[in-house]
Amino acid sequence: MSTATERLQLPLPRPNVLELAPLYEVLRREAPITPVTTPAGDPAWLVTRHEEVRLLLGDKRFGRSHPEPERASRITTAAVQDGPTGEYETEEADHARMRRLLTPAFSAKRMRMLADHMDGLVQGYLDRLVAEHDASPDGVVDLHSGLAYPLPVAMICLLLGVPESDHELFGRLSERMANTTIGEEAHQAREEFFRYMIGLVETKRPQLGEDVISDLIRAQSEDASYDYAEMVRLCVGLLFAGHETTVNRIGLGLLFLLTERSRWEALVADPDGRVDAVVEEIMRLGAPGDLGLLRYAREDVSIAGVDIRRGDALVLSINAANRDAEVYSDPEAFNPDRPERTHLGFGHGAHFCIGASLARTELRVVFAALAHRLPGLRLAKDLDQLRVRTTLTGGVAELPVTWRSR
Repeated sequence: MSTATERLQLPLPRPNVLELAPLYEVLRREAPITPVTTPAGDPAWLVTRHEEVRLLLGDKRFGRSHPEPERASRITTAAVQDGPTGEYETEEADHARMRRLLTPAFSAKRMRMLADHMDGLVQGYLDRLVAEHDASPDGVVDLHSGLAYPLPVAMICLLLGVPESDHELFGRLSERMANTTIGEEAHQAREEFFRYMIGLVETKRPQLGEDVISDLIRAQSEDASYDYAEMVRLCVGLLFAGHETTVNRIGLGLLFLLTERSRWEALVADPDGRVDAVVEEIMRLGAPGDLGLLRYAREDVSIAGVDIRRGDALVLSINAANRDAEVYSDPEAFNPDRPERTHLGFGHGAHFCIGASLARTELRVVFAALAHRLPGLRLAKDLDQLRVRTTLTGGVAELPVTWRSR
């Protein structure tokens, strides 16, 4: 499989938003590292088996930068994870500085302090949805626009110090930037996002506050090696990534729970006792995007019998790895009580998601609150009728639900 015509074409077609392409199971078993053509038309390696995905996530011989960026394989036509990022010579040092600067803001202790605020927000969103439900002729409300989307946006904006009045603007820019169907317009949205962030940075500079963007401005002004453009890119990345994972996992989690009634009823019977395990299973099985994490080889490497050359692109399929039968019993089943407690939903190693505590806290608060307040919750559309998002991160664009009023 060395020519473009013999390569698999990404993305692999999937039956629905909850299931992966059946071909992934074959690839894990027979070709865990296989040549593919990306949606952008370039060559890459698709990695599907848990063992290799976990190894490559923590292997310093692979990174996000490229020795010759202009010659690097591109992954998509979106403006998110489309190609290499960062400086090749300083990537490791830059990443270490980023982790050092951000770890205090995203610590588990900080998230526990924010939990009460999150709960207040969630209860407010639910109050509005209940009122809308009671006033609606058919009793159907959209839980995506009413809860799943606004909560993660509000929380990441609070942490970063983004004005509430800008939430809608940055949401539109994020959606366009990650869109895989609009071509150059996605990259224009990224430029608009950068200009917006530069304006926000300069507005904050005269009077810095207690927020992440203010912390980064202080760090950049005190460290001559910390490039201004790098700081702005990090702010954009945090704002984008800080809500996308949670928005999608709320939606997909509800679909897993509501498409088989016994799952939802088990959570309703013991919301506080079961919610942690439910969240971890959602993070394992919830597969919003159809691709994976992008890495480039920094040197020639041989893995699983495959020779990878310096500069080669690899697409690490977290989705496929999290359904590996060598690691998980009955891997396609949604089972919060499974004995295997780990997953790669937040990555692994040095690049383990720094916002994992934030995402977990939000998901716990949301699903516990829904189970307590709306035990009769059910979908108002069949799974295959739901609108899905045409973005790199995928997920659903609507969550029409209803319930019987007490």
